[in-house]
Amino acid sequence: MKHLRFIIIVMFSGLLLATSCSDDDDDNKQTARVSVKLTDAPGDYEAVNIDVQDVQIKREDSDEEGNWESIGPVEAKVYNLLELTGGINALLAENDIPSGKLEQMRLVLGNENTIVIEGTEIPLTTPSAEQSGLKLNIHETLEAGFTYNFVLDFDVEQSIVNTGAADKFILKPVIRVSTEVSSGIITGTVSPADFQVLASVETSEGEIISAYTDADGSFSLYGVPEGTYTVTLLPDPESGIPEVSVENVTVTKGEISDIGTVDLNM
Repeated sequence: MKHLRFIIIVMFSGLLLATSCSDDDDDNKQTARVSVKLTDAPGDYEAVNIDVQDVQIKREDSDEEGNWESIGPVEAKVYNLLELTGGINALLAENDIPSGKLEQMRLVLGNENTIVIEGTEIPLTTPSAEQSGLKLNIHETLEAGFTYNFVLDFDVEQSIVNTGAADKFILKPVIRVSTEVSSGIITGTVSPADFQVLASVETSEGEIISAYTDADGSFSLYGVPEGTYTVTLLPDPESGIPEVSVENVTVTKGEISDIGTVDLNM
């Protein structure tokens, strides 16, 4: 199989930092954190060099060029896809975008696209129809709080075309897109709700996902990877109430895990 894989991971997260404020939580419910990663599986070429300049999205289903926007900042450079094997990937871009409908995505390429065959570097010509970017249909509604993995399967065998001459190759990308939800949400309420409480969990990679409770004592932890967690509830120090932990909270991809109401005075 001659497949090179671009892996695009779209992450919705209400809060990814150790601390925040209530206003920040409200803002994050309306945005998605988008990270774009590049990886591949081995092919028959000695190198496949792709000049990535930008990653753009279109939220509206239209042909108007002005509706495209960069998810940048983008790590723009030439990537040898054959170096990205065995679980290795390259982060192209990471940013927050508004939640809602995502119609299309496109990879904008530069002019330094080449392949290497028997030690010779050969330019890849891009047809004029592809020069504005490699357009990919997504047609997904991104719900706040979940993590979406967009896997772009770049079929090298079909995408690199020999025109007949030994040194004439055309890049006509054939890319298949699949989507999966790869995170969940933890929700809950604390009682009493007279003071702010910081709710948090720590992922297996050491990342802290946290959020403050609102005026009703409710909280939501967005973009939590699948697994089992201990939810830590840290009341405002002025309350005089010690930290409370809720153990064995299971998070399933695409689902909301509600721990119910936690009595902080117990």
